[in-house]
Amino acid sequence: MTKKRLLDLTRTLRRVGRTVTGVDRVERAYLTHLLADDAPLIGLVRTAFGYLLLEANGLKEFEDRLSGVGQWGATDALSRLPRGRDRFLQCAESDLRRWAVSRCSPLGLRRMLVRRLGTGFSYFNVGHSNLTDRVLRGVKSAGGEVHVLVHDVIPLEYPQFQSPGTVAPFREKVARVSRFADRVIYNSEDTRRKAEKQLAVFGRIPPGVVSKLGTIRPGPDPRSLPPDLPPDRPYFITVGTIEPRKNHAFLLDMWERMGPDAPPLLICGSRGWENADVFARLNALRGKSAVRELPGLADTAVAALVQKAAGALYPTHAEGFGLALVEARALGARVLCNDLAVFQEILGDQVTFVSVKKPGDWLNKVREWEKDQSVQQKDNAFEGFRWSDNFKTVLRLKW
Repeated sequence: MTKKRLLDLTRTLRRVGRTVTGVDRVERAYLTHLLADDAPLIGLVRTAFGYLLLEANGLKEFEDRLSGVGQWGATDALSRLPRGRDRFLQCAESDLRRWAVSRCSPLGLRRMLVRRLGTGFSYFNVGHSNLTDRVLRGVKSAGGEVHVLVHDVIPLEYPQFQSPGTVAPFREKVARVSRFADRVIYNSEDTRRKAEKQLAVFGRIPPGVVSKLGTIRPGPDPRSLPPDLPPDRPYFITVGTIEPRKNHAFLLDMWERMGPDAPPLLICGSRGWENADVFARLNALRGKSAVRELPGLADTAVAALVQKAAGALYPTHAEGFGLALVEARALGARVLCNDLAVFQEILGDQVTFVSVKKPGDWLNKVREWEKDQSVQQKDNAFEGFRWSDNFKTVLRLKW
């Protein structure tokens, strides 16, 4: 008999209404696949007042709302109690309460899991959220197996890129993975190597498996673009949250060196954290430069811009996988990126590698691509990896 599966969707709930990141895409891909699979699926979410369980009907409603099918309902009294919360989160949490088949206070999690799932179920946490002692201990004491997808350990490797107060909680999550996980899923060999080095510090390295993230080629839709996009001349693009490790400062320096005849640079992503200098530079450039900040565009609009760009640029200092690069290549765009081991592993000869220690070489390559549109790689788009292969690895019965 196939084990029941318990998928943690706390991250997805908390990020309703916000720009979808790579980790968000992964959690949603798991929801979509596991809902369509034969094994019974139950969703777990942590709300402001406790935990909810959703079965297939409620999960399908949740998936539909995430995909834009139907409208979120009215907020209930409980969702309005915590102050300062986004309206989308209030509505989504209210709906999930209405769709839930069971709910409990924080102290009642184990009893609820035993009552609804019995023993011998598999708990999947693929979003780095809700990795708490209470949840992991509750799953284990209820007879469940713990499977955790580790996307990266960048907060421990590069604490200088993180917001104050976030490194210690992340370290505690890694310690819990070491203590509780029956299996760890990694998105790359590079991530596995780095994560296991960190896990070893806590005395136990759980069994692990590498399974590349699936690629869903974004559907470009030029109709979803603002009327003044795309630019009417060769332009470059970078996609991702504006945070220190993504190294937007490197691109701003390069565009400053190119001067007034620089090609347009489109920065697609929301502002993150600990990047006041970059934010100030972007503010100063607004309306006066070839650099344009474009937060909040729909995925279809971003895909349309990537597809037509002279090149997609990624000078990032660190990455766990590089989903934005894979998607850019899947759209046929040329990609210029920092010479990271994980990019070598995932993309090989599909992209152009130049170390960010060689800014002059970056500038020369941008100028070369600006002038030569004949070598666009649209006829040789990268197929990426299939989610079906990912799940064959992740969900196989024996290890």
